[in-house]
Amino acid sequence: MNYFVTGATGFIGRFLVARLLQRSDSTVYALVRKGSEARLHQIAADLGVSESRLVPVTGNLTQPNLGLAQEDLLRLHGRIDHCFHLAAIYDLKADLISQQRTNVDGTRYAVQAAEALGSGCFHHVSSIAVAGLYPGCFTETMFEQATGLDDPYFYTKHLAEKCVREECRIPWRVYRPSMVVGHSKSGEMDKIDGPYYIFKIMQRLHDWLPRWLPLPGIEGGQFNIVPVDYVVDAMDAIAHKPGLDGQAFHLTAERHYRLGDLLNLVADVAQAPRFSLQISNRLLEGAPLNAITRLGQIGFVHRQVEKLLNALDMPLSTLGFVTYPVTFDRSQTAVALADTGITPPALEDYLPVLWDYWARHLDPDRKSRAYARQFSTQH
Repeated sequence: MNYFVTGATGFIGRFLVARLLQRSDSTVYALVRKGSEARLHQIAADLGVSESRLVPVTGNLTQPNLGLAQEDLLRLHGRIDHCFHLAAIYDLKADLISQQRTNVDGTRYAVQAAEALGSGCFHHVSSIAVAGLYPGCFTETMFEQATGLDDPYFYTKHLAEKCVREECRIPWRVYRPSMVVGHSKSGEMDKIDGPYYIFKIMQRLHDWLPRWLPLPGIEGGQFNIVPVDYVVDAMDAIAHKPGLDGQAFHLTAERHYRLGDLLNLVADVAQAPRFSLQISNRLLEGAPLNAITRLGQIGFVHRQVEKLLNALDMPLSTLGFVTYPVTFDRSQTAVALADTGITPPALEDYLPVLWDYWARHLDPDRKSRAYARQFSTQH
């Protein structure tokens, strides 16, 4: 079976490529920029597969038909069973124009290329961000009901999925992962993002305060977290099941966590003090999601907040998600995976693995901490 993948060298993309190549008869053709072929060859070497099974195809996400050469279109036409589109920008600091170019235009060009290749099915990796700030439970059959799409990432991911729904002339399927973290068994992750910002906070609290000290916090919004291995296993299984075209699948965990509960879960792993005195969300009702962000942009407040967030390696925009209101139903996904044994693991079960990997590989203070540990053992 032959696959065409965009975003193959990204975090989720690398795991998906590895999963697809576990199929003995599979070949993956991966879109790469000219001059970036070495990154794909390294992935093939890491996976222990021949370069004839993981093949670079030169192109550009920001060009019509992905900038594929005519000879490549002719060579691969009618040979691609599944086209997976994963390439996108996920950066809370990225501007609207760059996200429009990559997330929206790039998706449109990926659809064009899939059609030109005569692909059997187009698989679009979207995001729960398409729901915007919908105040309630967003189901897999919902799309146009999204509200509060002011954030550039929400807006462009919504437009990208709209492009697939309205413009794709071959069978398509949509996958909406929630917050994706590292591998549930190894903890492997490539950057600090999403829930990982909480890790740094808890590390500082561990260093500064006694563990028994109860801290004030807020109940906060809803957070849904899944490990990358569940996401790619679910995508692979659903992609190869018949009769599921034209549907969206929420690759989400069964449980949502309030911010206060999530903070306490990480606090327990970090051996930091817990947020035992939580302020009810009722005191925050009526305020828009980005109210805290706007407050942080005012004069003196902005300067102080910026100093604090810089110390924690957090972008200011993360504060806008403190009261995130949306939950997600995964009924269609549960049915599709019912006979596969693939289920989202509970965060409590693999959170220690995530913490350990972060502390060893991603914590910006890990070198100084390692030195301090070494110094303390020598003296």
